Amino acid sequence: MGKRWRDGRGTLVVRGDGAAPVGVPLEIATSYRARTKGLLGRDAVDGAILLSPANSVHTFRMRIPIDVAYLDRDLRVITVRTMPPGRLGLPRLRARHVLEAEAGAMAQWGVRPGGRVEVVAASSGCRGS
Repeated sequence: MGKRWRDGRGTLVVRGDGAAPVGVPLEIATSYRARTKGLLGRDAVDGAILLSPANSVHTFRMRIPIDVAYLDRDLRVITVRTMPPGRLGLPRLRARHVLEAEAGAMAQWGVRPGGRVEVVAASSGCRGS
């Protein structure tokens, strides 16, 4: 079962295909206000943002295309999509969390359907995996 996090920062740990784990700066958005804001109005993203709980996103008022990874309750990747600005993503029924990053970043990190990620919150050291 996934952990509950609070708004803040942390690290996304991606393990894939036998390669060394990749640590990515992560912004954690769990409050309604933080999830609603997400990446709106930004020209760039330092790492990724985790929206939790969430099962869909939109890119209205966004300035850049983004990668979106839908995660289940165990932080297993259901699917990864690249969304241009001005789009509405369909809800994913099994998704409990959504990761957003600049377009192309998730492929570089090794975030792929069927893989799992880990969230390490900076403030408490709480690990969700």
